[in-house]
Amino acid sequence: LEKYARESDPYYATAGLWDDGILDPAQTRMALGLAFSVALNAPLPQDRYGTFRM
Repeated sequence: LEKYARESDPYYATAGLWDDGILDPAQTRMALGLAFSVALNAPLPQDRYGTFRM
């Protein structure tokens, strides 16, 4: 039970680099805005395939 409590802590996973880190709640809006900006402004590659038939 002690091991479960220790390893379920979010800082334990972050220390093992199993995720991208812990975001301060005050920075959530800035991080989401940056992510949306990057996603919406990324160039779209040209399609190199025809029609998919199912």
